Amino acid sequence: MKKVSGRSFIKTTAAAADFKAATPLLPQGWYGLDRANSPGYFEREFGVTDLLCRKVLAEALSRGGDFADLFFEHTVSNWIILEDGKVNKAYSDVSLGVGIRTVKGDQAGYGFTQEISEKPMLNAAATAATIANNGPKEIPGKFVNLETDNYYPLKTLLTSIPLESKLPLVQSVNDKAFALSPIVVKVNASFHDQQKRILVVNSEGIKAEDLQPRNYLNASVTAEKNGRRERAGWNLGGRKDFSFYSESVVDEVAREAVERAVVLFDAVQPPAGEIPVVLGPGVTGVLLHEAIGHGMEADFNRKKVSTYCTMMGKKVAEPVVTILDDGTVPELPGSINFDDEATPGQKTVLVDKGILSSYMHDKISARYFKVKPTGNGRRESYQHYVQPRMRNTYMLAGSSSSEDVIKEAGNGIYVRDVSNGQVKIGEGDFAFYVSQGFMIENGKLTAPIKDINIMGNGPKMLKNITMVADDFEMAKGGGGACGKGGQAVPVGFGQPTCLVKSLTVGGVKG
Repeated sequence: MKKVSGRSFIKTTAAAADFKAATPLLPQGWYGLDRANSPGYFEREFGVTDLLCRKVLAEALSRGGDFADLFFEHTVSNWIILEDGKVNKAYSDVSLGVGIRTVKGDQAGYGFTQEISEKPMLNAAATAATIANNGPKEIPGKFVNLETDNYYPLKTLLTSIPLESKLPLVQSVNDKAFALSPIVVKVNASFHDQQKRILVVNSEGIKAEDLQPRNYLNASVTAEKNGRRERAGWNLGGRKDFSFYSESVVDEVAREAVERAVVLFDAVQPPAGEIPVVLGPGVTGVLLHEAIGHGMEADFNRKKVSTYCTMMGKKVAEPVVTILDDGTVPELPGSINFDDEATPGQKTVLVDKGILSSYMHDKISARYFKVKPTGNGRRESYQHYVQPRMRNTYMLAGSSSSEDVIKEAGNGIYVRDVSNGQVKIGEGDFAFYVSQGFMIENGKLTAPIKDINIMGNGPKMLKNITMVADDFEMAKGGGGACGKGGQAVPVGFGQPTCLVKSLTVGGVKG
């Protein structure tokens, strides 16, 4: 295949980002899955040879430094958006470039370029090298290809799926949503797919390539009744093959969005104050992610920002609570064959039967704490530096039934879903809007609730989890992304039904 520069490649592919061809126009032969999955993609398409990588790494370590790596990325993203019964927007985006990092102690120098060719890469490496001020470091003469499991195998490349095959998904979601309820007045539907290729080459002699899919089908529904409007949405996806999007998936997206909007017309406001709160299974794991998970990312603990920085090996929850962060669950948004530092995907136990047993580490924090990296070094793109980030964070199931957990709460609220969360990482204080939930009265679910917030402190909430059910679920959505340090990365979360014996609920005065 004829080589093209990064800039001209982007111009070629971006030319396809119109309504008639949302899938980018890529070089002939691109669509063969066997060839696409074979090693050497960046060398075939962009001339990234081992010799070039050694030259750039040598420049990155020309002034010393403990470690250097190159992060090559080529990402193709497509969107189809339906509004008012018509697909009125379809477009693509292409990202291509390389980020170059030099690490010295717990500091990093960073440079990046869109031009995958020798001169601009050497310039970016020289920028990264300024973090150090010693003699040059020797570069490995040979790179070893990293072999990992594949947690998101594809039958078909996403870039090979024509627009005509995606249009029926959003149109069908629209039609089904309107058919489900006469009070539905507006439907927005969208389909997003992304195909991200990365190559990581480092001064430890490791070379790792990956092909990461990400996609989801989304519906947002507005219903109107007696002059009042309510709105809700739902999405399904992850790191899926296109074959995942069957008629049953379309049905579920439409049904869930409609049901979540319609139920709000019967919602009441619960009394305000400190009351028991039951968190339902699956999607409420976002509260676990935000209020607790960030505090266990190692950089916050290395910098003494997190409440958990002095808690390693100590009790942080009751024995019924075990929390993991896991990059190895097939097809989930946060799953990774290896992280953005070429550490293989793995499962990390954060809280083991109530005891804090690990933080989430990248290479810098692992060296600081004198432990092995946990595979949590992640970045949004080649333009961003690595941070310790969550992957799929979840609480393991307990032995109680969900009915018994709700009964134990007595009088309180049941949270089905939350949104618009705010968290202070250091203190662990949080506030979340309850978008879906129910009253708990005399140990039973009764009226739906709305227009309330739950507030508390993450470490305190963790200690207040007193009962865990056996109905563990992971959230099924593919559209969620976690923000940190100005970067967003896809993540997953989940949990079983659990009882928090006391949280502050901001509703109406009792």
